[in-house]
Amino acid sequence: MASLTYWRSISLPKTRRFLFSLCAWIGFFVSGCQSKSDLLPALPQHPDIQVFFNHNQSSRYIDPYRKIERLGDNLEKVIVENINQANFSLDIAVQELRLPNIAKAIVAAKSRGVRVRLILENNYSRSWGELTAADIKKLDRRGLDRFQEFQKFADMDGDGRLSELELEQRDGLYLIKSVGIDWIDDSADGSKGSGLVHHKFMVIDNQVTLLGSANLTMSDIHGDFNSPDTRGNANNLLRINSKELAARFKQEFDLMWGDGRGKKSDSLFGTNKPSRKIDYLLVGGAQIRIKFSPELRSIVREQTSNGLIATVISGAQKSIDLALFVYSDEYISTVLEDRQRNNVQIRGLIEPQFAYRDYSATLDMWGLRSTQDCKSDKNSAWKQPIKTVGIPNLVAGDTLHHKFAILDRNTIITGSHNWSDVANYTNDETLIVIQNEVVASHYQREYERLYKDATFGPTAKLLQATSKSCAERVKSKPEEPDPQ
Repeated sequence: MASLTYWRSISLPKTRRFLFSLCAWIGFFVSGCQSKSDLLPALPQHPDIQVFFNHNQSSRYIDPYRKIERLGDNLEKVIVENINQANFSLDIAVQELRLPNIAKAIVAAKSRGVRVRLILENNYSRSWGELTAADIKKLDRRGLDRFQEFQKFADMDGDGRLSELELEQRDGLYLIKSVGIDWIDDSADGSKGSGLVHHKFMVIDNQVTLLGSANLTMSDIHGDFNSPDTRGNANNLLRINSKELAARFKQEFDLMWGDGRGKKSDSLFGTNKPSRKIDYLLVGGAQIRIKFSPELRSIVREQTSNGLIATVISGAQKSIDLALFVYSDEYISTVLEDRQRNNVQIRGLIEPQFAYRDYSATLDMWGLRSTQDCKSDKNSAWKQPIKTVGIPNLVAGDTLHHKFAILDRNTIITGSHNWSDVANYTNDETLIVIQNEVVASHYQREYERLYKDATFGPTAKLLQATSKSCAERVKSKPEEPDPQ
């Protein structure tokens, strides 16, 4: 490729490579000496709905890239094993795909005659190996950090240069494109891209559906390559064996796919898709509801994904536990407050980078007025603030990427859908509600793990900021983009 000469010219500092390798080796040695008695007993799985967490405390695996032994389910391995079972079709819709072992499994599926179709978010549809020197200069700080991390990840022989073989071994998207896998992104409709293609699902042989909160990247599943202490953003994965459910996901996929990389601009993304109603079905006795976003703002709120969340919450009788990356929907907040007034126990864990933002709905629960309230001239602050909402204490570099809730210990809400306005009305998203105690027990265990050493309540800085008048706050606060 045109940029290959540039890649081969890159030289990585040898001292830093040595120190990193030494730290990774020490991390493996120490963790490898840990006793396996620290594992919790495995929970029973539903025969048709299996649940996996990359921080599961009842299983252990060795990270295939950093060689670090750690607690958790190897989500990448689960995905690879399911792809390896594909006989005739594999449809994948995911925001980002970088992991080499998943890419290799996809390529192997194509080589044995499986029809493979891949949909990506346009912001992440270029492989690292495609970037030119000019492209790299345009990267923002986060993009440049990720690029530099990939450099180290892909330099397998440690010579400071990236060969085409190394790119094919370590750049998942580079490999997928090099063998001609059919793929599109959300510019296939003739636009420059919709909101976010935020889906994280795949359908295998029109029978098995994998879905959850994880992107197919190192940081979302295993941990940052440059940071041996990280163990990956907290994520969950569902494997559901149901032809009926797979048909719903395939229908969503086909709307976006259109004729693929054909001559027509008939792919439908965002609000160009027709409205899809909330779908109901039974899988092995478990009651399931599915909703795909986005919806037009003219659609009745109850028929949107956030509306479904609110409806399910309104039926809770005893307890509601939230583990959310983003929580900013004010309407859901009012429904939660109603449940609180009806003596439902509410606990909440929000990703730290969003929990204290002055648009976050966590402010409502703490009895504070948000800037959203200031702009709309209302007050959504709860009349009876609660002290059971806060942030999990995670390893620096890892984030709470879950988007789940547990109600009455028998119903879960999960998927790719963040609890935000953007997820409801702009992004391509999946929301699923499952009522089954066996399935819910897995999410409950993950929740208790996160909750036990969490930090609760607002910070002093947030209390000071919210004590100002609305006029001061709106004037001094620059407009922030809505969270994803």
